[in-house]
Amino acid sequence: MLESASKGARFPIEEAHDADIGKNSVQSYNLQTNENFFLGVGTNSVELVLNKELDRETLQEINLLLTALDGGSPQRSGTVVIHITVLDANDNVPVFSQAVYKASLSENSPMGTVVLTVKANDADDGLNGEVTYDFGHVSEDVKSIFAIDYKTGDIKLSATVDYETVRSFELRITAKDGLGLTSYAKVIIDVTDVNDNPPVIYLKSLSNPIPEHLSPGTEVGIINVQDRDSENNRQVRCSIQQGVPFKLVPSIKNYYSLVTTGQLDRELVSDYNITITATDEGSPPLSSTKSVQLSVADINDNPPVFDEQSYSAYVSENNKPGSTLCSVSARDPDWRQNGTVVYSLLAGEVNGAPVSSYLSLNGDTGVIHAVRSFDYEQFRSFKVHVMARDNGSPPLSSNVTVSVFISDLNDNSPQILYPSQEGNSFMTELVPKAAHGGSLVSKVIAVDADSGQNAWLSYQIVKSTDPGLFTIGVHSGEIRTQRDISESDSMKQNLVVAVKDNGQPSLSATCSMYLLISDNLAEVPELKDISHNENNSKLTFYLIIALVSVSTFFLTFIIIILGLRFCRRRKPRLLFDGAVAIPSGYLPPNYTDVDGTGTLRSTYNYDAYLTTGSRTSDFKFVTSYNDNTLPADQTLKKSPSDFADVFGDSLETLEVGGHVFELGSCVHVFQPY
Repeated sequence: MLESASKGARFPIEEAHDADIGKNSVQSYNLQTNENFFLGVGTNSVELVLNKELDRETLQEINLLLTALDGGSPQRSGTVVIHITVLDANDNVPVFSQAVYKASLSENSPMGTVVLTVKANDADDGLNGEVTYDFGHVSEDVKSIFAIDYKTGDIKLSATVDYETVRSFELRITAKDGLGLTSYAKVIIDVTDVNDNPPVIYLKSLSNPIPEHLSPGTEVGIINVQDRDSENNRQVRCSIQQGVPFKLVPSIKNYYSLVTTGQLDRELVSDYNITITATDEGSPPLSSTKSVQLSVADINDNPPVFDEQSYSAYVSENNKPGSTLCSVSARDPDWRQNGTVVYSLLAGEVNGAPVSSYLSLNGDTGVIHAVRSFDYEQFRSFKVHVMARDNGSPPLSSNVTVSVFISDLNDNSPQILYPSQEGNSFMTELVPKAAHGGSLVSKVIAVDADSGQNAWLSYQIVKSTDPGLFTIGVHSGEIRTQRDISESDSMKQNLVVAVKDNGQPSLSATCSMYLLISDNLAEVPELKDISHNENNSKLTFYLIIALVSVSTFFLTFIIIILGLRFCRRRKPRLLFDGAVAIPSGYLPPNYTDVDGTGTLRSTYNYDAYLTTGSRTSDFKFVTSYNDNTLPADQTLKKSPSDFADVFGDSLETLEVGGHVFELGSCVHVFQPY
């Protein structure tokens, strides 16, 4: 019977048969006690009456014992077992094991992953109990992400999910049996976060360029960091690379300030490439970087610096005006106008004249030019100061010293100091007849205003009365005898001496030297034939003769007296040793002696200087400290006392031939110089 039979339904059963009749036949039935059926006996039938609705899912089969009783004595009975099979009816809907299913899905799960399995049971049998699964009312987006196995109820991932896009899904699942009875369940899928998003760095503000004079701790930019992940995966730490004068200071949540940590210097580093790194605390951690370009703006904080601490310029004298001497160069590490350098000469004086009258300076290139021609003999060097100034605001400057050295050219001929060649005067040296070879008889003294090798002088006799009698020191200018003087030698000796310097080209000067070989002035003939200049006028010639005559008489008288006195002590040949006395009046104050250069030498000490007061005829008695001429003990030495011995206690006046001479004006004692 169907389980769907309603209460009170009757199900007839076959009656019992008894061969007896009457009272001994079947008189009653008795049904085993149960809750589902009771026995309904009619006149002509026996029926099972349904007392309680059947439920196949609870009781699929029922066995009842039916007993038939007769009325005989003894009473007899017969039994039969009624086997009732309850037939299924589709009276049960599928039932899910859970009304709500929950599952967690990692966002990085691969496609095909089984998220969960739903299960529904149907108590019915056969086709009525076969359950199939499907999605209820869900969006197409969800259906594109998930799929369900209609037989097993497995919900699988058919596309990737992103926690940062959708964090959970809610699905409606249906379970349906074969005849269409349906039940529903809810599935909630939570997407779990995976650290799959690196931090993102946003530059909110930035001062660019930044001036180089910013003080440490100045904020130059604001950084914001975001991470789409959750919990620890979104906790971010920011850092900056080492070696830059900047740091990150945290401010409010996920914000950082970019501040300076030291003094900036554009001249050292003009641009900074700052790399900011943000790292989250996920496992494994993810990081990202951002580069920030910062330029340093220039300020005028550097003065120009010259390439050298000082400059030296060398120029030859007699240079052309406008010629280039040297160039100065200064560098300013600042930028643009702050680093543009302009040069100028500082005001000053050179030998009492403004420096601008000597030099000019190109303000752009720093090239120094000569304004005038220089003369080494006027000044040999001078210094000027050059200023380099930039065009910043305010401008900065620095100074440097430029030393100008003037080199000498051989532009000055030698100047003969002795014998003097001025005017019409001539000078005569007295040479003893007894002079031996090598005796010093005179000295030519010359100087050269040039310097160095241009002032190295050499002496040469270019013309002489007797070429073999006298020689001159090439570098000393000393005139000496080459041999002993003989009686056959001419009393009048005329020497022409050339003085040459060592310059290129060489310059020279000449002078005439007049020598008289005699031991006594009385032996000397008139000197009128010795003329310094044959082209002198007749009047000058007469004056010279007159002066020479007067001087000769006077000097002869003196020499005779002195000769008589000295002859008592010494041999006549030792009267004169040939040394020469040079009065200080012949030496210009602007010359100095340089030993070994052929100019003045200090090896002679001159004691006495005798003259008539006229420069037309000078005779000198000197002493020499040159041991190469005569022995020291034979050197003629004179002092005021020697003259006192000859002339008496008073040498103030002397009468010769009716003429009175004042000796005080013609006898001089020279100390060494």
